[in-house]
Amino acid sequence: MAQEFVLTKKGKIELEQELEYLISTRRAEISEQIKEARSFGDLSENAEYTEARNEQSRVEGRIQELENILRLATIVDDDEVNLERVGIGTKVRILDIEFNEEESYTVMGPMETNAAQHIISNESPVGRALMGKAVGDEVVVAAPSGAITFKILEISRA
Repeated sequence: MAQEFVLTKKGKIELEQELEYLISTRRAEISEQIKEARSFGDLSENAEYTEARNEQSRVEGRIQELENILRLATIVDDDEVNLERVGIGTKVRILDIEFNEEESYTVMGPMETNAAQHIISNESPVGRALMGKAVGDEVVVAAPSGAITFKILEISRA
């Protein structure tokens, strides 16, 4: 069974831009690095050549990964996000019941997460617990330090 990828329109555009850069620019740069490293002579002891070939492998792997993700992706239309329940493309303001602290998270698919910006995956423990819940609902998230209870205060468009 093929893996399903869920992306917002913005996330899809970002992945398409990365793919375009890798294909149109990065491939040519690496090709030039390999050509230059070959000119140094003996390839068996040529660290520059080895590193350039390793980078080429990484880039080609990422190109294949991006092409696969974009081919299989389900795109969430930002305008059609249901604000009655937490879902991909929603921003959720929650209250940590124990510490009486508010936090906000944006729920996205796994390809668009960014912990520093509080963008979490729908597959993360917090994201999974929040999915499908409404304002006023309390959710319990299993954490290494014990269960954490959140109350959903607000749901808005990401």
